[in-house]
Amino acid sequence: MLEMQRTISKPISLSGYGLHTGTTSTMTFKPAPENTGIKFVRVDLGGNPEIPALADFVVDISRGTTLGIGEVRVHTVEHVLAAISGLQIDNLYVEMDGIEPPIGDGSAKPYVEKLLHAGFEEQKAPKDYLIIDETVTFHNEEEQVDIVALPLDGYRLTVMVDYQNPALGSQHSGLFDLDEFVEEFAPARTFSFLSEIEMLIDQDLIKGGNLENAVVIVDHQMGEEEIKRISKKLGINSDIEIGKNGFLNEKSLRFKNEPVRHKLLDMMGDLALIGAPIKAQILAARPGHKANVEFAKKIRKLYQQKKLVKQYQHVKKEGIVFDINAIQKILPHRYPFLLVDKIIHLELNKKVIGVKSVTINEPFFQGHFPGQPIMPGVLIVEAMAQVGGIMLLNSLEDGADKLVYFMQLKNVKFRKPVVPGDQLIMEADMLQQKGRVIVMKTKAFVDNKLVCEAEMMAGIVDKEN
Repeated sequence: MLEMQRTISKPISLSGYGLHTGTTSTMTFKPAPENTGIKFVRVDLGGNPEIPALADFVVDISRGTTLGIGEVRVHTVEHVLAAISGLQIDNLYVEMDGIEPPIGDGSAKPYVEKLLHAGFEEQKAPKDYLIIDETVTFHNEEEQVDIVALPLDGYRLTVMVDYQNPALGSQHSGLFDLDEFVEEFAPARTFSFLSEIEMLIDQDLIKGGNLENAVVIVDHQMGEEEIKRISKKLGINSDIEIGKNGFLNEKSLRFKNEPVRHKLLDMMGDLALIGAPIKAQILAARPGHKANVEFAKKIRKLYQQKKLVKQYQHVKKEGIVFDINAIQKILPHRYPFLLVDKIIHLELNKKVIGVKSVTINEPFFQGHFPGQPIMPGVLIVEAMAQVGGIMLLNSLEDGADKLVYFMQLKNVKFRKPVVPGDQLIMEADMLQQKGRVIVMKTKAFVDNKLVCEAEMMAGIVDKEN
């Protein structure tokens, strides 16, 4: 795999109509500086608004992946992103004067050919790989989708589909090296079942769809009247036939397993929304855009968390996310009011676990109480709040410039005294977030026994200079 970031050497364009909207547009790929990432730019709108190609900005996955910010949209981006990802391009502006990229022949091949013609330029910054070092799983019971990412010093993607249809059957395919992408996967075209066509038309989709940019799989018999009705809705004047090979108009496949190769292509495009190249082996059973994007969001959160950890924790320690040196870079508190020693678990915007070792040397034991030292309950609450604050500040890109002010405490309960020699294990779980106001549920344990709990409301404010 490449080690340095790269972009293209020169701008290059292609034009056509979109698959679902049927609108025409010109799409221009342009070089972008290091660490820009992939950005779609709507040059037909005032101010040329940009939409980063990140899972955070996915607004619709009904029949493709749509990105949006506010009222600005770019539909069906997965084939374009697959081409960019497959060619290992890190930084690129994708300018569009319309709402949807040209569909071309329904594959990623037209985009790949243009990008190859533009050529590549190696940049000075190294690639920021997300290295999967532990198994990550996704399961959707209702749709029977399973996706797993396994540690691997490379990039492999294996996909299996089973639509219980004689024309398609059970198929699988795997990309074991990105060098295979251009010849083996980029040409795989989008496909649809015949039974879906009329439904998609009635949903105001596939306005640009025809038998030149999609493979239609025959999954039921149709009478002459039904064929005529669908032909009229598709705007096809020529005759269409139910092919004997299981595909409309006897359409020949580019690969024996072209449908599953296209599913793999779609998944590559959706996984590009992680926002970083990854080193992993990914196995997927029956994936679709919804599952792909949910998995991409899960992996992206892992990427953001690893990036934050590396920002503060320079020395990796077994079983520790942040040691005391890292904590002092994150929290403004200092002696005698820094009440957390280490963070042992962190899930961005979800959960954090911290540890406080309580010793007789704590300054508050001199007066609380002489001869019977007990940690003040208010300081246990403060310690839980500091642990929660680490999760909150690290959920913001500019967390170093923020402070957490606690606004409300509810249902505070003290279950057991905390004394010298105890070790507090403190958990904070995110319950709700609205803008810069967050609600958390916090608990503290000693020897697995609950000693304190509270529901906290906090506000994130800017530091005063």
